[in-house]
Amino acid sequence: MPRKFTALISLGVLLMTMGCDKAAKVASPQTAAYMAFSPRESAQRFIAVKHKLELVAPESEVPKAWESAVNFCGTIQCVVLSSSITTKTRDTAPSGSVVLRVIPEDLKKLFDHVQKLGNIVQHTTESEDKTAVVIDTDAKIKNLTSFRDSLRTMLARPSVTVKDFVEIQKQLTDVQSELDSETAQRKILANETEKVAVEITFAADRTSQHASAFTPIWEALRESGSDMAVSVAWLISAIVTVIPWLVLVVPLCWLVAKLWRKLRRKPAGSAPA
Repeated sequence: MPRKFTALISLGVLLMTMGCDKAAKVASPQTAAYMAFSPRESAQRFIAVKHKLELVAPESEVPKAWESAVNFCGTIQCVVLSSSITTKTRDTAPSGSVVLRVIPEDLKKLFDHVQKLGNIVQHTTESEDKTAVVIDTDAKIKNLTSFRDSLRTMLARPSVTVKDFVEIQKQLTDVQSELDSETAQRKILANETEKVAVEITFAADRTSQHASAFTPIWEALRESGSDMAVSVAWLISAIVTVIPWLVLVVPLCWLVAKLWRKLRRKPAGSAPA
């Protein structure tokens, strides 16, 4: 009886390592018939599609456009993966970005809404064929599931020995762990191939900032004021740096000059004597 269990475990490992094509030659007729209908012969393709949109809007409308896109995602079958917004500062314009994942049926609705938020200046589409990865993952899941069920059947037999029970239980734990890992990977692949990734970046329209004829003048005044502030700051830093040295250098110079005058007077006073 122990030899029979060992043979069954070896057969299961062989099915996992040799692959569907080679394992079908050494497996039972039922297993070979099952392998004959491999998903590799299916014409279905699994494509991961990603769209990148670059949208420009008036400077004051960028935060509103970003918020509107995020809120609209909640009204359709869409998931926000990440989002960020940067407010306007003295030196930078506002900007934002959002990464979504939406079902293909609602993709047009999302594009129609985004077009109303501003001007789409760039639209890039990327596609990645993941058919081979999906098929291999599905095959691994089926083989691992079949092997796990066989191990459970062997554990349920009353004639199993303690030694075989421990060995089968260890093998069952390893198989279940690998099966869980492959199942999680299959969910990730399903999310990538059954939904469309959309990345939208929001930027301020620079042309609207120079609509007024006096805008260049104000920009020049602002830059000159900034330059003046930098110069004053540099002057203050220089003064603060030099003052401690002046406290030491000025008295030292005074002492050196006084000593020098004394040395020059001595020869003149000793000549008559």
